[in-house]
Amino acid sequence: MNIIGPDKLIFGVDDVAACKQFALDYGLVPKDEQNYVSLDGTGIEILHKDDASLPAPLPSGSMLRKTIYGVADQAALDAIAAELSKDREVQTLADGSIEALDDLGFVLGFQVTIRQTLDLPAEAINAPGAAPQRGVNLTGVSKDFTAKPRSLSHVVYFVPDIEKAEAFYSERLGFVTTDRFTGTGPFMRPAGTLDHHTLFFLKTPPFMQGVEHFTFHMSGPTEVSQAGYALVEKGYQSFWGPGRHIFGSNWFWYFKSPFGCNIEYDADMDLHDDSWEAREALPGADNSQVFLLQSREKWAPGGPPGKP
Repeated sequence: MNIIGPDKLIFGVDDVAACKQFALDYGLVPKDEQNYVSLDGTGIEILHKDDASLPAPLPSGSMLRKTIYGVADQAALDAIAAELSKDREVQTLADGSIEALDDLGFVLGFQVTIRQTLDLPAEAINAPGAAPQRGVNLTGVSKDFTAKPRSLSHVVYFVPDIEKAEAFYSERLGFVTTDRFTGTGPFMRPAGTLDHHTLFFLKTPPFMQGVEHFTFHMSGPTEVSQAGYALVEKGYQSFWGPGRHIFGSNWFWYFKSPFGCNIEYDADMDLHDDSWEAREALPGADNSQVFLLQSREKWAPGGPPGKP
């Protein structure tokens, strides 16, 4: 099951205009009237909740209607269709993709991936004792900054039965659990990526089932911080961050959004292969991040923020 990761998330929302504006402010680029994409072509589709083309919503009313995974090739797509057809309906759509429900009722799509290979530098640093990554007379930051999300990173689901969810994705789709919060949920990656996780589950009551957050990879921690600060300046509510996680090691900054869930910026995620042994820890502040910062207004010595 050579699944690479999420290609697209499809939302049926209450306020289409607010969601499109958020997507633009977040840094995604409009591909057409509904689709907003990152640099590698992965992204989100925004439709009104009553759009007839959408799959039926979950009983909880979650605005996420479908998660589309990209796979390596047609052979991988055929293998997934054959596996899932053993015990559920699998539809082949006009574009050649397939669609089915997972064991908890989330609508999944699978397609030969549309993500493009990127050839872009990561954030470069200079540190004593190491060869410079950024050359002489090259500056590391600029006030003339525009966020450029690179790739759809991962999605997090609220689920009432984490054991059932983990079993479906591991046994039927070949996902591997990289780490786990005890009693809360596993971090999982599919076979086609080394990213620490593209999927995470959080145990909740059934009425909360749906998407908790999704995120895109950025070039590094500076871009996470600058992009997040720009959202704060536009009036969006910071939910958690900036900081750095322990499981995955990724830098993060989460925001409330009109999609009915949180949206994150992330950067510098760990990579793992099949030799990795999954860790387990109790959920809580000490195991969720190594540090957590707090955004505040810009200021300079000589007075409080906003005052000369």
